Amino acid sequence: MVAFNTIFSKEIRRFMRIWPQTLLPPAITMSLYFVIFGAVIGSRVGEMGGFDYMTFVVPGLVMMAVITNSFSNVASSFFSNKFQKSIEELLVSPVPNWIILAGYTMGGVVRGLYVGVLVMLLGAFFVELQVHHILITLLAVFLTATLFALCGFINAVFARKFDDVAIIPTFVLTPLTYLGGVFYSVDVLPEPFRSVSLLNPILYQVNAFRYGILGQDSGISIGWAFVVMTVAIVIMATWALHLLRVGKGLRN
Repeated sequence: MVAFNTIFSKEIRRFMRIWPQTLLPPAITMSLYFVIFGAVIGSRVGEMGGFDYMTFVVPGLVMMAVITNSFSNVASSFFSNKFQKSIEELLVSPVPNWIILAGYTMGGVVRGLYVGVLVMLLGAFFVELQVHHILITLLAVFLTATLFALCGFINAVFARKFDDVAIIPTFVLTPLTYLGGVFYSVDVLPEPFRSVSLLNPILYQVNAFRYGILGQDSGISIGWAFVVMTVAIVIMATWALHLLRVGKGLRN
């Protein structure tokens, strides 16, 4: 566990050392979302999914913050080590690939959870939140952070320059997040848009977390949501380990 603890603690110290760049900006951004989409637009929207719009949107904004920060932490950190050639020290050491992957992934998970807690606390200033299912809430946010930390790792492996790190968040992650039920309930969508939305994995994560907070699902089976998240994590972890084993983008 020495290798895991070293990688994991290094990742924690990295984003905590520059907290004005890693923790403060997402908190400010989410506060603006609360004001604009909740207080201003929400008063005109009315109810969504049986709740006032501000209450409905808070869990979605928390998950959006967790997704983007767990992804970006691993993507930027691992690519920086690859760019600086310091990753070669790990590759030539007797450290198993799964330890390397676990260390970077858990670092991203912790940053995602840190930001998620900050956003949740900020949301408490706007609405009165009461967690109805604490276990489902914790499991949903942990699985979500793990999944997108793995996705960030894979993105960093394939990236060849710093601009490549921003391609997936800009052209894939952001559209999927905005179309993943963060700002609306899937039940309000007409066909065929509702059926198409079911192909978005973020929809299941947001709805599982929203169910844990509000105690009411939005047309998505909670059990099926956890199955989708678990299967996605297994697939991404297997792919990431394969990339490490063959040295994709890491060895000449």
